[in-house]
Amino acid sequence: MKILKSGLLAIATVAMFSACGNKSASSDGMPTTSDSLQIALANQDSLLAILNDISDGMNSIKQMENMLSSGSVGAETPDEREQIRQDMMQIQQALQQRRQRLEELEKQLASSNRSNANLKLAIKNLKAQIEEQTREVESLRAQLADANIKIEGLNETVTTLGEQKDSITNVANAEATARQEAERQATELNNEMNTCYYAIGTNKELKNHHLLESGFLRSTKVLPQNFDQSYFTKGDKRELRTINLHSKKAKVMTNQPADSYEIVEGADKVKILKITNPARFWNQSNFLVIKID
Repeated sequence: MKILKSGLLAIATVAMFSACGNKSASSDGMPTTSDSLQIALANQDSLLAILNDISDGMNSIKQMENMLSSGSVGAETPDEREQIRQDMMQIQQALQQRRQRLEELEKQLASSNRSNANLKLAIKNLKAQIEEQTREVESLRAQLADANIKIEGLNETVTTLGEQKDSITNVANAEATARQEAERQATELNNEMNTCYYAIGTNKELKNHHLLESGFLRSTKVLPQNFDQSYFTKGDKRELRTINLHSKKAKVMTNQPADSYEIVEGADKVKILKITNPARFWNQSNFLVIKID
């Protein structure tokens, strides 16, 4: 602000000398104003316009600084981010235009026959103002670049964390899938190990399905190699405890231990097979053949 006041004072002094110079004239009616003063008169409006532009430019820079100091950079939308870039470009272009205009005034002053100290002082102060603005703009650019780097770093961190999370999720999903598959296979194996089969039929029915076969010396062979497995009913060793035989006479033909089961009478004297020791009952074979009459 001190430099801005100096600029105003210098321009005001130029204007004052210009006014005084206009009141003086030679006897032949020709103005006696010096070449330097004529340049000041011709360009004082330009100096004032540049001074006003510099004041406006400082306001724009201060607004940008306030925005940065408020910590809002990084939270802006893409449109707001683009607007910031546009504003910075306009400020830089305006500074370049003011610098060129002052250089033109300096050239005009240098080409005159005499120098004007006040005009030079005004130009010097305005150049100082522009240099101060240039430094401010460079500071703004550095802050914006800093903000951009932090934002990009944050985005990279978020992306990395997201990728790590996805990777962990994929591993967890793979592990869960493998665990489910292992559990499924274990369940299937356990179910298979606990699957049992039983068949109930008359002597003729059992022979027709090759579950019984007459052997040497009227002996009976149970479950020969070609027996019909489709004739059996599937059961679960863990749950199967009784089998209704639907007959008043029944005999277990396979080699289940006699002390692991019993055949009792139910309603209407219909026989029922009760498994008293499942582990022992199914220890020898998973197949049970019962002949009824």
